[in-house]
Amino acid sequence: MSSNQDKINELISFREQAKMGGGQKRIDSQHKKGKLTARERIEMLLDEGSFEEFDMFVKHRCTNFGIDKESYFGDGVVTGYGTIDGRLVYVFSQDFTVFGGSLSETFAAKICKVMDMAMKNGAPLIGINDSGGARIQEGVNSLSGYTEIFQRNILASGVIPQISAIFGPCAGGAVYSPALTDFIMMNQGTSYMFVTGPKVVKTVTGEEVNQEQLGGASVHAAKSGVAHFVVDNEEDGIKTLRKLLSYLPSNNLEEAPMMACNDAIDRLEDTLNEIIPDNPNKPYDVLEVIRAIVDNRDFFECQKLFAQNIVTGFARFNGQSVGIIANQPKYMAGVLDINASRKAARFVRFCDAFNIPIVTLVDVPGFLPGTGQEYGGIIIHGAKLLFAYGEATVPKVTVILRKAYGGAYCVMSSKHLRGDINYAWPTGEIAVMGPKGAIEVLSSKEIAAIEDDSKKAEFIAEKEADYRDKFANPYVAAQYGYIDDVIEPRNTRFRVIRALQSLSTKKLSNPAKKHSNIPL
Repeated sequence: MSSNQDKINELISFREQAKMGGGQKRIDSQHKKGKLTARERIEMLLDEGSFEEFDMFVKHRCTNFGIDKESYFGDGVVTGYGTIDGRLVYVFSQDFTVFGGSLSETFAAKICKVMDMAMKNGAPLIGINDSGGARIQEGVNSLSGYTEIFQRNILASGVIPQISAIFGPCAGGAVYSPALTDFIMMNQGTSYMFVTGPKVVKTVTGEEVNQEQLGGASVHAAKSGVAHFVVDNEEDGIKTLRKLLSYLPSNNLEEAPMMACNDAIDRLEDTLNEIIPDNPNKPYDVLEVIRAIVDNRDFFECQKLFAQNIVTGFARFNGQSVGIIANQPKYMAGVLDINASRKAARFVRFCDAFNIPIVTLVDVPGFLPGTGQEYGGIIIHGAKLLFAYGEATVPKVTVILRKAYGGAYCVMSSKHLRGDINYAWPTGEIAVMGPKGAIEVLSSKEIAAIEDDSKKAEFIAEKEADYRDKFANPYVAAQYGYIDDVIEPRNTRFRVIRALQSLSTKKLSNPAKKHSNIPL
């Protein structure tokens, strides 16, 4: 009969086996690819010594195709909970050293368990993906496992923050769990995401493409917008995950953590008085405006390379976490198009779901014209942004820096979409359209009647100047109360902080309904 010590020794031995995943050879192979192991990633992500693991001794139950002859403790995914900066988080980290990180019925059950616990305890969920996809030997059981995960992603949406880090392959059905989460991070060079791989693409469409071109980090950061963050290595990725979490509350019933602020709230930024060019068609960098007004010039940008005509990200005002949306005149004159509308709408809805106030900086000449946009559904996509702002009940502070024309004025958190406090700089221009287009409509007959080209040009210039005098300022809107105040640019930080402080007790709710039907 074995002694207690023998049993304890057996436990210790099993634990050591589990920690080795698929064995030293495969761990070495993982390291050679520039990748960390599932456990190394968790250790780096969580506060030291805080990780508590679940289901270390789980093994698969499949007997098909002789797979029962090979099994490993943990079955290819490490799951549990720990803390980040002292705050509870739940994690799962797929282990590529075990069956290529492929998903089995038991692997899925482990992930579902931590998802359920994260929901029950109101804590964020971070998933680290590095998997060859469904475990083919398990057939429909692995598919049911994926779908159980998807169902939980859906129910957790808007209740707890869900963050996905793609640190290896993520293909086929596996891509839909990250797609259902709030933020996706990809690692340059070692991660890719696609629904169908290069071989299937070639067979079906004849198109030749490699994994990187089809679904690498650069593609999803700049072209598809699937990835919110792209990092050069996993260490940077994990630092970024920790920083992202610092701006977010643990769940939808809490506020984001307040940070001590050592940046004076009444700090004046004289550069802002000069930043808007005299020529209304000349660009400037809205990131300079953002950094000038937020705490310690620290702005955490999301989807930096996608739809660069609009900027989204997190910052703090007097220690309070805030989501910022800003048109970027440096790219496409800051015009709203399909991708910019999608990007900003999703960000607005995330902030609203998690009680994060929204600060909007407006300099928008309108929506992008043309058949490409119309055929692509700009009407529906633009309506998404309109819907997101109109539905949001969190504090909303808007500052019109320069142009706010037409429907784009309405969409960008205007007073009429329940904007709480709407400011404008003296350079603000609020009108149905720019002077050139307006005069072409308003004075078309007079212009057509003038035969002399120089007189025609003179007449147009005079009419444009007249229109500009009337509308190239914020005072007409201010007369109607659509702008609460016209503020000196250098004083923007102080005015935004005071506005946010006044809105800290805001209470607003939408009509009771099952859910809205956002124009998708």
